Amino acid sequence: MFFETHTLSNGIRLIHRQVDQKVAHCGIILNTGSRDESENEWGIAHFIEHVIFKGTSKRKAYHILNRMEDVGGELNAYTTKEETCIYATFLDKDYKRALELIGDISFNSTFPAKELEKEKEIVLDEINSYKDSPSELIFDDFEELIFKDDPIGRNILGTPENIKGFTKENIQNFIKNNFHTDQMVISSVGNISFKKLVKMVEQFFGEIPQNLRTNKRVKPHIYKPRTLTLEKNTHQRHCILGNVAYDLNDDKRIPLSLLTNLLGGPGMNSRLNLSLRERHGLAYNIEAGYSPYVDTGIVSIYFGTDKGYLDKCLSLIYKEMDTLCTKKLGAMQLKRAKNQILGQIAISCENNENLMLSVGKSYLLYNKIDSQQDIYDKIESISAEELLEVSNEILNKDSLTTLMYK
Repeated sequence: MFFETHTLSNGIRLIHRQVDQKVAHCGIILNTGSRDESENEWGIAHFIEHVIFKGTSKRKAYHILNRMEDVGGELNAYTTKEETCIYATFLDKDYKRALELIGDISFNSTFPAKELEKEKEIVLDEINSYKDSPSELIFDDFEELIFKDDPIGRNILGTPENIKGFTKENIQNFIKNNFHTDQMVISSVGNISFKKLVKMVEQFFGEIPQNLRTNKRVKPHIYKPRTLTLEKNTHQRHCILGNVAYDLNDDKRIPLSLLTNLLGGPGMNSRLNLSLRERHGLAYNIEAGYSPYVDTGIVSIYFGTDKGYLDKCLSLIYKEMDTLCTKKLGAMQLKRAKNQILGQIAISCENNENLMLSVGKSYLLYNKIDSQQDIYDKIESISAEELLEVSNEILNKDSLTTLMYK
């Protein structure tokens, strides 16, 4: 895949891939998220994601809502522990409309008091809704347990007390201190020439005042394995176990991605799905995941099961992990694991929205993009010995933290 790049004088970077399709995707990705909040700001990054749509210096919320919808497009946003993204999907003829709108809400939002109060109720409802979903809530509680007393461990939504207290001044201070122009990437995949796109981006983002990052994120404290059981009024028993893992700059992150995909990835033939669901019929949901951050990472295995099957499920999971820690994969097993993840990557890249977001994040973090062939080569070079080493470092039973909802 061929990508073109450009850097504005204020530090904002642009990356683009031209494709011959009518539907286009673009967005701005910021290297800031919930881990950048102080304790009294807990929840503000996500709250900002909501309220930037509620009015700018030249638009009311209604006009923002309809600007893309009127031409059949979509406008969206998300917040994670380390990033904020505002993005749009639209017909290629509407590139100018999309870029102008994204720039307007990203940098010219006025945060009207009346709209802030309305949106607080929306976020409070979102928090309550989340509490009613134990299979989602347990992931946040688990990260709080893993990264105890660290900002990266706090959930993204915040607390009702904090949300109720946020003011326009709080929001503007967080933006001033965390929305750095050298930590922003505009990512685009669509049918427009790069020359024309650069001209538009310069028009709508070139006059944004430069604001460079000078602060550094604080690395989480030393990890200690913990076990916690919480009483929840749920029919199922929910459990999650895992460990800290490699960060975004560690070469072992690629073998670990392969390992977690083999263990409990989205494929129905993952080892945990075959063991717990297909062979024993103990769990409908069983999955493993790996989330790398800039200075740490987390691996988790989640399942939900009937109250009488909890111990049996744990026993089977430990058995699969022990196998990966003690037995090297055979040549055919390793080849199948590689082929599966290579196929997943190729299929994901066929989705241009996914491509726009993933490429933008890669460029934001590394200031470069690995070609698909580079990625394939890195995966193909993984040895059975490397996977065995990674398994022993990450899946060692004595290093695991466990959280259970009973």
